[in-house]
Amino acid sequence: MDDDDAEYMEEDFEYDSDNGSGGSDIQSRDKENMYYMAKGKKEDNPEEALKAFKEIVDSEPKEDDWDFKALKQSTKLLYLVLNRPSEALQTYKRLLTYTKAAVTRNYSEKTINGILDYVGGSKGGGTVDVDILEKFYEATRSALKEAKNERLSVKTNLKLAKLWLDRGEYSRLKRLLAHLQASAQQGGDEDQAAKGTLLQEIYALEIQMYNETKNYKKLKEIYYASGQVTSAISHPRVVGVIKECGGKMWMREKQWQRASEDFFSSFHNYDEAGSPQRIQVLKYLVLAYLLMGSEIDPFDSQETKPYKSNPQIKAVTDLVGAYQRKEVHEAEKILRENQSTFMDDPFIASYIGDLLRALRTQYLITLIKPYTRLDMSFLAKQLNIGKPEVEEILIGLILEGKVDGRIDQVAQRLELDRHQILEKRRYQALEQWTTTLEGIHGAVVNKTAGRSGGGPEGFEFEGPRWRLE
Repeated sequence: MDDDDAEYMEEDFEYDSDNGSGGSDIQSRDKENMYYMAKGKKEDNPEEALKAFKEIVDSEPKEDDWDFKALKQSTKLLYLVLNRPSEALQTYKRLLTYTKAAVTRNYSEKTINGILDYVGGSKGGGTVDVDILEKFYEATRSALKEAKNERLSVKTNLKLAKLWLDRGEYSRLKRLLAHLQASAQQGGDEDQAAKGTLLQEIYALEIQMYNETKNYKKLKEIYYASGQVTSAISHPRVVGVIKECGGKMWMREKQWQRASEDFFSSFHNYDEAGSPQRIQVLKYLVLAYLLMGSEIDPFDSQETKPYKSNPQIKAVTDLVGAYQRKEVHEAEKILRENQSTFMDDPFIASYIGDLLRALRTQYLITLIKPYTRLDMSFLAKQLNIGKPEVEEILIGLILEGKVDGRIDQVAQRLELDRHQILEKRRYQALEQWTTTLEGIHGAVVNKTAGRSGGGPEGFEFEGPRWRLE
């Protein structure tokens, strides 16, 4: 017995008990025997098996559960084994007519989902022409509409939308999403939770589409719109998708803090859903932490700590350690020796330059602290980069006020203003002292002016209690 039959044994017994008695029961048992004999020919002689299944459908009694199973096996043989999708479509259309009465609703839904899975390629079905694929789904939608099965119809449309997204069929996807949006607007107030859940599913597909097509303006609109849906009971996978795309959006705007927050939420939801995408998003989370210069170890949280020793994450944890120790050369070595971890993902690869610049910046700040002047060639050698790149980093640090100094481009060296730093601190202290004295003076004046009696009381000044030498 294969998986198809084992999954529906409960339905088989139900049908056996309802088949009645006498000639009809005998005919049904004959069809059962024919069915299992046909299945026995599937591997060695699929063409003979196909003929045997056809005989079952053409024999009496008509339109019972064995006909349905024979059509299901015929569709599978034609599509997966004999590679005749057009003929498979015809047997599938005939199978759909049996869903009204011949089998239970649960059985028919599982069968339809199983067929659509391998037609779409998720169960070894390969890649089929999009026109044939669309015809399978159109036939399904028509049958479900006739059966008034709105719930499965929506699920089928969402499944097709995911296929169009995976295949890059964005024009088809847009049309289907518009149809789903219209479905989400139907129904009364009592369906608010279901409508909100469907809307979040649609937003998850849309935000991925706009991310792939690099339409970042629309992506941001969908991101904010998804946050306005309060009635949804969203699947963690859906929230994970939206937050992942949101994190990437913030990364493009170099808002590392907001990106890290969305990536953490995405990771948490993917983890809850058991999605393997959690590993990739965890890498994005670490990348955001490093780029914002956080001293916090991203693996200190309760959610991420179990993944610290994960083999797929080891290179990332090593990179975090090198960053915290400000070991730029070790970090470069880790990046160089783990190309598959960092460079195979285009999104991570696009930020390696920013990451290296952040590492070199931190290393450079530490390196120059003991000196008053340094040759650019020395700094370039220490960082293992060219002098123009060193100069670019230093200019940025000087403009941001993180380094007090100037670059002598003639002598090609950095001169740090240690004397000016001390003077600046002295003047800052004097300014703070003056501000404090003014505050005390204002408090005394306000206190005396507020007393009753028409004005401030006199007081004696005995002379200076300090003198300036």
